[in-house]
Amino acid sequence: MLDQLRAMGVFACVVKQNSFSGAARVLGITTSAVSQQIRSLEQEMDAILLYRSTRKLSLTEEGQVFYQSCKEMLAAAERGKIRMNELRDDLIGELHIATTPELAANHIIPALSQWLFAHRGLSVKFDVDTQFIDLQKNNIDIALRMAPKIEETTFDTIPLARVEQVLVASADYLNQTASINVPEDLKQHNILPVYSMQHWHRFFFQHNLSDQRVELEMKARMSSNNICVVKALCKNGLGLARVLYLDVQKELMNGELIEVLPDWKLPSYTLYAVAAPLAQRSMKTQRCIEALKAYFSQIPGGRLYKEAS
Repeated sequence: MLDQLRAMGVFACVVKQNSFSGAARVLGITTSAVSQQIRSLEQEMDAILLYRSTRKLSLTEEGQVFYQSCKEMLAAAERGKIRMNELRDDLIGELHIATTPELAANHIIPALSQWLFAHRGLSVKFDVDTQFIDLQKNNIDIALRMAPKIEETTFDTIPLARVEQVLVASADYLNQTASINVPEDLKQHNILPVYSMQHWHRFFFQHNLSDQRVELEMKARMSSNNICVVKALCKNGLGLARVLYLDVQKELMNGELIEVLPDWKLPSYTLYAVAAPLAQRSMKTQRCIEALKAYFSQIPGGRLYKEAS
């Protein structure tokens, strides 16, 4: 089929140039190659398409009908090319974004709301799941992932922001349980993990001043793969939660939750955009990534977001 379509293009060029040699120059191939394409096409169609003479070429009746079909095919191909360029270079068409439910609702949609309002030619589909989604299999343009580090070879990983982890609890819980002064004291307490986070059971602490390091292996009686559920458990006095600062900033500010061991820091996470390599990336995908980077870099409050390098 591809050979036939290529031959149709050669035939249309021969008619337009009114010579085999002229078509060869335009197409960048030899005159003999042009002749071979026309002969193969006539054999395939079982019809003579061109009258050949030493002075000129002319179309047969079958050739005239076939030439119209060739022109329509080439016009359709050109329209398709133009449309593809529009989709690549303009902010139109569909944009497919994959992330987790919490990231989408709490951070990504607020980050993109003004940008989406400004570009109404975009149709955006949010694919949300607690598990990582196969980008290629699901035709994902951008995947937004929060992780300490992402090992990715096929796609580009673009860091958007570095986010700290914190340990939090309700005032009621802290008032009713043993005091917590050093990381080792956590062994006497209930931990409420988001078990979808990597290595949720392992706690790595580093003191802010002395750089002393402590590693703990923790167990949990209650857990969830959803940050909203973990926060609810924590606010109801059922234990301590290790969460991302951006997910509890409001509760820390209004006193619903209290930071535990503030002099000890946990490893930070990075919010990544995962997308096709830059050379293969559509303009709408690149502009979306730029909008996300601009949003996160401008949010104040040092502990909330630190622009990733």
